[in-house]
Amino acid sequence: MKTALVLGAGGFIGSHMVRRLINEGFWVRGVDLKYPEFSQTKANEFVQGDLRNILLVEDILKTPENTTFDHIYQFAADMGGAGFVFTGENDAHIMHNSVSINLNILDQQVKLNKKLSLNKTKIFYSGSACMYPEHNQLDPDNPNCREDSAYPANPDSEYGWEKLFSERLYFAYNRNYKIPVRVARYHNIFGPEGTWEGGREKAPAAICRKVASLSEDGGTIEVWGDGLQTRSFLFVDECIEATRRLVESDFMGPVNIGSEEMVSINELVDITSKVANKLVKKNHIDGPLGVRGRNSNNDLIRQKLNWDYKLTLEEGILKTYQWINEQIKSKNLARV
Repeated sequence: MKTALVLGAGGFIGSHMVRRLINEGFWVRGVDLKYPEFSQTKANEFVQGDLRNILLVEDILKTPENTTFDHIYQFAADMGGAGFVFTGENDAHIMHNSVSINLNILDQQVKLNKKLSLNKTKIFYSGSACMYPEHNQLDPDNPNCREDSAYPANPDSEYGWEKLFSERLYFAYNRNYKIPVRVARYHNIFGPEGTWEGGREKAPAAICRKVASLSEDGGTIEVWGDGLQTRSFLFVDECIEATRRLVESDFMGPVNIGSEEMVSINELVDITSKVANKLVKKNHIDGPLGVRGRNSNNDLIRQKLNWDYKLTLEEGILKTYQWINEQIKSKNLARV
C-alpha cells in the first residue's frame, strides 16, 4: 500500500487531497494545527500539531513502519485572501511561519533519508501565482503569467516573495540532496469547504457569502476597488486532479495550476448573482486589491501533463454558492 503525508490537512485544499488519496487506496497521515472545520477528516491518522516545531516534524515524517512516505503534500502555510495578505499587517508572520515549516520539512527529510539510506519520498510544494512580477500584471486585460516570466522577480506582496523563495528552496534541495520535488503555482483555488468568513476568505467565497446574505429580492454588496481587476479561479476538484497528475509524473515544475477563464471582479459578482437568482448591485469601496490583472497560462501543463480544466467558472460558483448558502442557513438556525 502506498503511503502519503498531507501537511495542512485541516485546511481547504489539504482536506480535499486527503479524501482523494484515501479513495485511491493510500494510507494517509494528516497533520495540521486544526482539524478540518467543515467535515470529518478522512485520514487514517491525524496529528494535531505545529509544523514550526522541528521535533514534531522529525516524528511525523516516519510512517508507522518506521520508514519514509511515498508522497508528501505540503499545503501548510500562513495565508489568506487579499484582506489578510495585502494590508501589510501580517507580513512578518506570513514569511516567518511559512518559511520555518518548509525548512523543517526539507531538513528533517534529508536527515531521515540518510539515516535509513532511502531517498524515495516525492515532496509536492503548493506555490502560488502571487510570486509572479507585479510589472507583468498591470494591464487587467493582458497579464503575463507564463512560468518563464517569473524573473526578474517583483512580487506585489511579502506572501508572494515567500512563495518564490520557498519554491527555490525546494529546487535547491533537489539539486543538492536529490530530493524528488514537484512544484505548482496555484491560481485562486475555490470551492466547498473553503474559508468563507473571518477575514482570510478569498474573493469567490467572500462574494458568495455577501450575495447569500441578501434577501431573496437581492440588494447591494460592497466590492473593493472599481471591480475591474481581473483574475481566474479554479475549482478545487480540478486542482486536486492536476496536482495528482504532477506528482505521479516525471516533471518537477514549476507549473501553473489554474483556469484561463479570466473575469473581472465585477463579472464574478454578476455570475454569483445569476446562480443565486438575485438582483445584486455593487457599492465600490476602498480595500486591498493586489495586482491589477492575473490569469493562468496553461500551455506548459497541457504539454507536460495533458491536463486541462473542465468546469466553467459558473458551474464552480454554483456548487460553491449552494454550499455557502447552506452554511449561512445552518448558522442562522443555530442562533434561533
